[in-house]
Amino acid sequence: MKNLILAALLLAINFSAFAQSRSVDSLFDKYKGDKDFFHMDLGGSFMNFAKGLNISLDEGNMDAIAKSVERVKFFKLPANSGTAAADFLSLQKGLAKEKYELMMEASQKNKGVYMYSKGAKKIQDLVLLISGEGNDYIVVSLQGDFDAKTLSEVR
Repeated sequence: MKNLILAALLLAINFSAFAQSRSVDSLFDKYKGDKDFFHMDLGGSFMNFAKGLNISLDEGNMDAIAKSVERVKFFKLPANSGTAAADFLSLQKGLAKEKYELMMEASQKNKGVYMYSKGAKKIQDLVLLISGEGNDYIVVSLQGDFDAKTLSEVR
């Protein structure tokens, strides 16, 4: 019985260590049935395949960051959705509630790029939010084990 409880505890810790933002998952689930919803989810074997291609990214520590990525979730909210802008703002608020920190913000009028991170010295989750012209809203979630110092040195 003790072994069963210990195994369940280890599984729960393992799943929580690799858990993605609930806000990102919730927004993804909301739109996944829409025929105009573009999404891509890469991880596991594909990430090992990409590492095997041995692509060199010499500029500004990008190589170290690329090797740290374990999973990428990318999606674009459907342009025909009347609630995309509100959902995008709601996602930003949800990330703040989940204790994600705004690492970088670059915005101009209604366009912008926002990078959120979770973790201190070792960052486990990066969420990049991109709002473009019109109803272009893109969410990119990167999971892995990123070094905060290396991220800060990216050009």
